[in-house]
Amino acid sequence: MFVSLSCCNISAQIQHNKLRKDILEERKEPKEPEIQTKPSAKQKKGAKVTKLEPPPPVAPIRTPYDQKDAKIIYLENADLVSFDQLAKPNVQVLNGNVRFRHDDAIMTCDSAYFYRLTNSLDAFSNVKMVQGDTLFVYGDKLYYDGNTKLVRLRGRARLINRNTTLTTDSLNYDRTSQLAYYFTGGKIVDPENTLTSVWGQYSTRTEDALFKDNVKLVNEKFVMNSDTLKYSTKSHIADMVGETHIIYNDETDITTNKGWYNTQTERSMLLNRSFLINNEGKSLTGDTIFYDKAIKYGEVYGGAILNDTVQKSTLYGNYVYYNEEKELGIATDSALLVDWSTDKHMYIHADTLKTFKDSIYNEAKAWNNVRFYREDLQGLSDSLIYSSRDSIITLTNNPVVWQENQQYSSEEIKVFTENRKVFKILLHKSAMTTEYVDSLYFNQISGKDIIAYLDSGALSRLEVDGNAETVYFIREESDTTLIGANRTESSFVKIYFKDKKIERIVLTPSSSGEFHPMDKLSDEFIYLTNFFWIETHRPISKDEVFLKFPKEERPKFSMREPLKSIIPEDENQINIDVEEVNDDKL
Repeated sequence: MFVSLSCCNISAQIQHNKLRKDILEERKEPKEPEIQTKPSAKQKKGAKVTKLEPPPPVAPIRTPYDQKDAKIIYLENADLVSFDQLAKPNVQVLNGNVRFRHDDAIMTCDSAYFYRLTNSLDAFSNVKMVQGDTLFVYGDKLYYDGNTKLVRLRGRARLINRNTTLTTDSLNYDRTSQLAYYFTGGKIVDPENTLTSVWGQYSTRTEDALFKDNVKLVNEKFVMNSDTLKYSTKSHIADMVGETHIIYNDETDITTNKGWYNTQTERSMLLNRSFLINNEGKSLTGDTIFYDKAIKYGEVYGGAILNDTVQKSTLYGNYVYYNEEKELGIATDSALLVDWSTDKHMYIHADTLKTFKDSIYNEAKAWNNVRFYREDLQGLSDSLIYSSRDSIITLTNNPVVWQENQQYSSEEIKVFTENRKVFKILLHKSAMTTEYVDSLYFNQISGKDIIAYLDSGALSRLEVDGNAETVYFIREESDTTLIGANRTESSFVKIYFKDKKIERIVLTPSSSGEFHPMDKLSDEFIYLTNFFWIETHRPISKDEVFLKFPKEERPKFSMREPLKSIIPEDENQINIDVEEVNDDKL
């Protein structure tokens, strides 16, 4: 009936909001240390020196030495150097073990054209560039401008930065901004993931990458497809900034257009109504989802929906906690549980709702301001428990249940269901049933315990066990005018119904009773000790389960307007039998 989820001491086992705190803390980037330099004479004493970010990449500039900060490319080695001023003016043609140096970068190749005047070169075959001890660049051809520090690699281009390798057919690398980018399709591989896309860029300084068009991230546990993706090869965190679909080993599908996913810890923050679904038919959506795939649980904030297509139930709330491993779900803040396993949907609201699995049985629990609505059954209490083990709904702490024309109340109410239909209602301790008659008149039955039997949703029999008291109003046979009321006292009472009308009342021999005409009625006579009528508290639609009433002494009368009489016209046709009734008969 309900989403399957685990019932234990919540406060002892669950730390709400902890996952959100941990994930947000995990997402924080470590602060880079400030670069301390000696202040100039113009700087005030104690002034902080601000680190300047490298400039963005620019297009190659062909004028040679008018760049103020440009440094000259040095030719360190070549087996053969030749010139042909007519065929290739101002070009040195180099062959064999060619080696250049520019700043801290070393470039080697089999052959090259060296343009001294423009401070640039073209390198061919077995091209390699090394910068420091962490950056290595390879390719079939290299075009390099020493003034702008722009490297253009063509043919089997490869860039290796620490543990990250970028491969593509055409690669541009701006040494000033330390930014590499490709535009004809490429691949980046780090120890955790392999990423491919049509267009991409990679910063060797920050180790961050940006991918666009047909982006695919492959991990040993999942595959991520996206339109646009940011990725850090340092933290292994993927920022999803476009339509993204994650397939997790055929276990879980995630669809989002904004958020981030730590591919190393398997934790994620998903925004903009992201959607998760697993292979067991359970799905999760909400404004913000914090999800830990490794331990299989998540926290959802804002418009959360936990749906179970197998159990045919849905849990709503502005906060939902869900543990896949324990099959445990908890909802708060406008919490609502909907059972849609039958044509008559059940809507349950409470301050806190919990669905769980006990062994092989599905269970649900609600507490504080519990209200529920189904077409044939409504109620309220301060606590509700449902178990598929016996298909019983248990209500405690001032419960009230309405079924058709009847209002049921006691210290504890058990609603028995079979094949999703109610067939019995047990009222335990201080039990009472009430039925509206007219104006301020009500039929009432009270006792220690009461059992109401239903047939096809209609009341068929009432059995009162211990201290039974009844008040029933009688109508004139000709015009249905009320003529008085019967009040009885007995150890046990049975009341039989047919076609929603009282057919017969059975009392024990020791019963006593009396009839008072309307002009002789008093409040003491027509109202039993525990009488109350709170029609206004009854949810008459799924929306009314969210209504709240102040926690104060229960009113004696609280009615909706207008109310129609529900007593049949031939109410006076009631047979009252007095016979010996023992426990076996009841």
